[in-house]
Amino acid sequence: MSMSREEDSGLVRERIAGLQVVDLAKKFGTPLFVYDAAVIRARLADLRRFDVVRYAQKACSNLAVVQLLRTGGALVDAVSAGEIHRALAAGYPPSGDPPPIVYTADIFDRDALELVIEKNIHVNCGSRHMIEQYGERVSGREITLRINPGFGHGHSRKTNTGGDLSKHGIWHTQLHDALVEAEHYGLSVTGIHMHIGSGTNLEHLSQVCSALEQAALEAGRNVRSISAGGGLPVPYRPHDPRIDLATYFDLWNGTRRRLEDAFGHGVRLEIEPGRYLVAESGFLICEIRAIKQQGDNLFYLVDAGFNNLARPILYGSYHPISLAPRETAMLRGTVEAVVGGPLCESGDIFTQEEGGFVVKRSLPQAAVGDYLVIEVAGAYGFVMGSNYNSKPYAAEVLIADGEPWLVRRRQTYEEMMAWDMLPD
Repeated sequence: MSMSREEDSGLVRERIAGLQVVDLAKKFGTPLFVYDAAVIRARLADLRRFDVVRYAQKACSNLAVVQLLRTGGALVDAVSAGEIHRALAAGYPPSGDPPPIVYTADIFDRDALELVIEKNIHVNCGSRHMIEQYGERVSGREITLRINPGFGHGHSRKTNTGGDLSKHGIWHTQLHDALVEAEHYGLSVTGIHMHIGSGTNLEHLSQVCSALEQAALEAGRNVRSISAGGGLPVPYRPHDPRIDLATYFDLWNGTRRRLEDAFGHGVRLEIEPGRYLVAESGFLICEIRAIKQQGDNLFYLVDAGFNNLARPILYGSYHPISLAPRETAMLRGTVEAVVGGPLCESGDIFTQEEGGFVVKRSLPQAAVGDYLVIEVAGAYGFVMGSNYNSKPYAAEVLIADGEPWLVRRRQTYEEMMAWDMLPD
């Protein structure tokens, strides 16, 4: 097990959205996801310059979160039939102008194809076969095309959604063929979408804007909307800068204005954030159940694992970690510790870098029974969870206006096994 030193602030956190962490843990149990509604509202307000903020609900699809964003004015993106059902359950109408729900994918599974046809859900096609399969069933509808410009960017190879190593989008040199195919089936291409990865920087963004502009011009004046995609970064480390949203918007707005001049009509500018809206709102509270000295390394072992938060093991992602002591008003020194979970896997470590390199974190001295709070955990936390090691899904709580609401109860062992069937 390779070890290295990692910088951290080693904070003690006693409250989330004004409520005591210890009280939340005692009332709802651990592991526990907690979301601060005020943070979600603030991040949504950041993006008001755009005509449409379309929430990529794959980041956190709890109905209460999706409903909160709907009431705040956001529209929604769905990448599966299940996410369409969630959007409908959260109160979104199936169709309208602009489309309240957009189905964005590279394939139609059979459930999704039937659902978008039945509900008249707007479709963002990421492959030519989607155009064909949709066009064989319906005619006269409008679609958006997701284009892969031939390059990408991301904080991890696994979050890079552009270029020839990415499965996403219609390859840029095949756009003409896709347009011909759409015309053949009587489908009108009214939108162009381009998303090239998470954590894009402004220098790279200018290339994306240029590529989308060229694609939209090739698609022609039926285009009435362009989507900047998502991937807006959020600060995970203490000194991470915030993205310059004003410049980000200006780059896209310039692209929109040039297209409006070329087409002679207005063009709607959409943005499709997921992580940006919910990541900072989320906290994963877990209890320290064991403290172990393994040679030179001290381990804090908690009751949450990568079955609850998979980003560290998948991407080597950094999450701030703070201590919520069970007994307050204690002065504590700091120690160098590794934070691990309960799973029967050596990779079940929250303090690791990409490639599986385990790192130490400077954290307050702790005792068994204290709580650790894994922060900036609102995006790609619960939604990427699993029942690995037959661990039940965690509960989720939304704090709104000072009140904690249980928005998903903890899965029971009986529910976990309910789908299993024994042969007669």
